[in-house]
Amino acid sequence: MSGSWFEQLEAQLEQQLEAFLSSRPEQRQLLEEEEQRERQQRLKRRQLEVQAEAERLRRALLELATEITQWQGRVERARAAGASALADQAEARLRQLMGLGRDRWQALSSLGDEFRRLDADLAALQREQEQQAATAAASGAPAQAGSGERGPGPAGATPGSQAEAAGAAAAAASSPATPLDPIELEAAWSAFEAQQELEQLRRRHGTPPV
Repeated sequence: MSGSWFEQLEAQLEQQLEAFLSSRPEQRQLLEEEEQRERQQRLKRRQLEVQAEAERLRRALLELATEITQWQGRVERARAAGASALADQAEARLRQLMGLGRDRWQALSSLGDEFRRLDADLAALQREQEQQAATAAASGAPAQAGSGERGPGPAGATPGSQAEAAGAAAAAASSPATPLDPIELEAAWSAFEAQQELEQLRRRHGTPPV
């Protein structure tokens, strides 16, 4: 019962967190970036551990190789001296050392594989971070382009810009209704508003339309 209650509470808290992050995309992005940084740190720490362990194994293998060479010489000397029992014991020790060497070499090879996997994970994480940064930059570009296309409002329009706006509005009215890019739609709407403002000014001042 207590386990089921705890699982329900955990699921409820997870749902609340998901709802909170869904309503606040910037918080979700910050959380994801923090998780990526923590994962990157874990991967780098593990790489350092693997490097240290691999270095320890390499030193042990070098020492073991020296010992194996020593026992190989002992086996040969014992055989040459006719000390068969001693030679057999030396060979047994030699086999033991060579088995230990194979185990350590296999462990070193496994560490090399793990290091390459960690390196690949770090590279993939780096690409993911770069892709997210590019996506974030691209998502901000339309808003900047739209604000740049809008230009000054009707109150600050010059006579030349008013005439251009009127021409754009007339062209938009006479052309067939086709889907517009958001930036183009914003420009067409600004031209329409400028034309309306111009007509109101003419009516107030009794100026006949051009």
